[in-house]
Amino acid sequence: MDRSYFKKLSRFAIYGTFIGLISVTLYPIVIYPMLNPDYYKKIQAENRKNIKQEDIQPGNMKIWSDPFDRKK
Repeated sequence: MDRSYFKKLSRFAIYGTFIGLISVTLYPIVIYPMLNPDYYKKIQAENRKNIKQEDIQPGNMKIWSDPFDRKK
């Protein structure tokens, strides 16, 4: 086989490994929370259960409300 074939193959292997490592690193940080939000919603609800939003609202501003009065 030609040497250029092995050069291309090694370059492909290096790029593939690099992209694979980035993908493996980003999966638990980005992809998993997007696919399984219930776990994180539960943790957030537990952390915020004793916090009243009126008490922590900055500058005595009223809590956000929908200006179009849409029903959820």
